[in-house]
Amino acid sequence: MGTFIETNDTLQITKEQGFPAELDLDTHLKNPFTVKDFEGKIFAFKDKPNIRVYQQPPVRNFLVENRNDKWIYWGLIHMLEVNHDYGEKVTSGKFRIIYINTPEEMKVAHRITDRRPEADFFGHD
Repeated sequence: MGTFIETNDTLQITKEQGFPAELDLDTHLKNPFTVKDFEGKIFAFKDKPNIRVYQQPPVRNFLVENRNDKWIYWGLIHMLEVNHDYGEKVTSGKFRIIYINTPEEMKVAHRITDRRPEADFFGHD
């Protein structure tokens, strides 16, 4: 008998799972946020399917917003807390933002780190 645990370097979440409402894409594309805008803030996520383990500080994790299965690479985080619900088989936790990608970086991040065209929010050719 075994247990399935995923090791992740990417926190990929939807708004419903707790993607920070403060990270508004339209605003960021017009007037980019910086990490200073989120200094001292701790964000929470919940109900991420499966039991997941993330990189521990000082190692970074990627922060990705999932919009209808399209991924937006927002930047880097440190995972501060992870909670597992073994009955429901979900992961929740807390993180802080350590870097925000510029709009230009966001548009190329998927091509550099992921390369699945069907998941690219910005839809590169």
